[in-house]
Order: sequence, then C-alpha cells, then structure tokens
Amino acid sequence: MTSDPTTEVPRDEAGQTLLQKRVDRRRALGILLGGAAAGTSAVAACAPVSAMTPESKEAKLLAWREYIKGNYRTMTEAERAETIARLERLAELKRGVDVTIQSTGAQPGVVFGYGFNISKCKGFRSCVEACINENNLDRRAATQYIRIFEMEDGVIDFDHADATFQHEVPAEGHFYIGTQCFQCADPPCVKVCPVGATWQEPDGITVVDYDWCIGCRYCMAACPYWARRFNWDEPEVPAAELNTNQHYLGNRARKAGVVEKCHFCIHRTRKGQLPACAEACPTGARVFGNLLDPNSEIRWVLANKRIFRLKEDLKIEPRFWYFTD
Repeated sequence: MTSDPTTEVPRDEAGQTLLQKRVDRRRALGILLGGAAAGTSAVAACAPVSAMTPESKEAKLLAWREYIKGNYRTMTEAERAETIARLERLAELKRGVDVTIQSTGAQPGVVFGYGFNISKCKGFRSCVEACINENNLDRRAATQYIRIFEMEDGVIDFDHADATFQHEVPAEGHFYIGTQCFQCADPPCVKVCPVGATWQEPDGITVVDYDWCIGCRYCMAACPYWARRFNWDEPEVPAAELNTNQHYLGNRARKAGVVEKCHFCIHRTRKGQLPACAEACPTGARVFGNLLDPNSEIRWVLANKRIFRLKEDLKIEPRFWYFTD
C-alpha cells in the first residue's frame, strides 16, 4: 500500500522527520512550510517604512528584533532583560497598556504539586473563569486551560462526560472532575518538540516560549491530558480586562500560530501565591503546594487521603492527583 503524500510527516533532505532530530526554529520553519512563513515574516518586517508613524515604525522594528532573538531558556540575564523591556514597550505601542513582565525563576527547594478533591467540587466553574481572566485567554475563541467534566455517580468516563453543561449545579446523581495541564515529571510533550520551545523548569512547571514555538502541534498530539491549546488567530483580550501582571513564560501576550497551556500561574506561584483557580474555588476542592515541603497541605493530602492519578499506567508521573474525603 502506498502512502498518501499529503498526510506524510515533513522530512528533511536526509529523510529524517523533525521528531528524529533537533533543529533551530528557522530551519524547522523551512522544512515544515518550505520557507514560506519565515520568508513572509522577513518581507513584512523589511517593508518600506517611510509612510509609517514613528510609533508604527518602532513597533515594526521591535517585532523584528523579537522574531530573531534566541530561545528564552538559552538567553543570558542581560538578553532576557532586553527582551522583556522590548515586549513591554510593544504592549504599550500596540495596545496602549502598561504591562509588567516578570522573569522570576524557579525557587530552590520547590517542586509544585496539585490535588483535586472530587468530593468537594460542585461544578461551579469559578476556577475556569478565574483562569481565563488571570491568564489573558482568548475571549473570541473562548480558550480554556481548565475543563470541568460532569459525570454520572460512580463512573469516570471522559469520553462521554459533558464539559459544556449549562444547567444548575450540582446536578443530582452526578459528580464533577477537573482537568488541566498535569505538569508531568516526564512530560511527553517536551520530548516531541523539534525546536526546544517547551521544556520543564526546576520547579516542575512545563513552559512554552511562545516566540520560539513554530506551531507544529506535535506537543498537542503527545499530551495524554488534552492540556494544550493552539491559537488559530491572535488572541483577543479587551484592554479593560487585560491582566497586566505577567510572566514571560506565562500569561504574557501570545500570537497566532503557537501553542499555549496551563503553567500553574507562574507569575503568582513563584511569588508564594496560589494559582488563580485554587484561590477562586468556593468549596476548597483545589489544593496546591510544594511537594518538597513536608508540612505543606499537598503533602498532607498525599499522606492521608485516598488518591489516584489519571492514566497512571503511562508512567509519566503527573504531579496532579485526585482524591476524595
């Protein structure tokens, strides 16, 4: 049987797929798109600027410098500071808002973990709303990092559960269970990224450099928890609703053609705060904390409650546990 050439995985001149070797971002773009994407960006950036306003010209030049920068993970502290200053200025020029973009690193002796109490969740979805607002998620596409599934009592079946229910909750004969990024200790999404645009930080948070992502979506296919979202268009967030407290690897502005995901509200948790979803939960169903701290609430839950992890047979060690009272 011959294969359909329109469905084959892109390969380079040596016949290797992008999954078989690491390449730089521009090389990967050339393999995936025949150079069209990179070429279009370059032409747009170098277009005549004589008719532009000074602000438009500055924004164009800043955007071009941002395109050609290195991956955040490999940049020096000085390069990171320059990049963040550039992005803050771009936000001012393009959106008319003053944002603060952090680059706070992982704190020593911290690995984050999350517990979800199935007994307490009542399906209110306050967590979903808080996540959308906190992380500047696309309002037009109704992007959500968190999904709350309604299931019949005694049956955990994600294939037939409803995450779009609109009736009054809690519904009789049903219970509720949430999903998001499970921040696996051995994340399969990281392994398949051909350009190193996603990686795991020392505190266990798997992050994405949105400016380095090439939008191949291999990570989406590899994730067993349906945690990643692809931006088909540039995300829309009304200026009045924009959260200006941001992190480079978290809730800063994204663009069309890249993947994003839950990052445990990295701009909050690295400063000792709870993720927005845990803070907003009205029933106390969400427990978050440092797995390396024996006195943390999450450690107490793991030691004293009946717990389980979804798809534990995959051996990827998700740091997101379910438990009951």
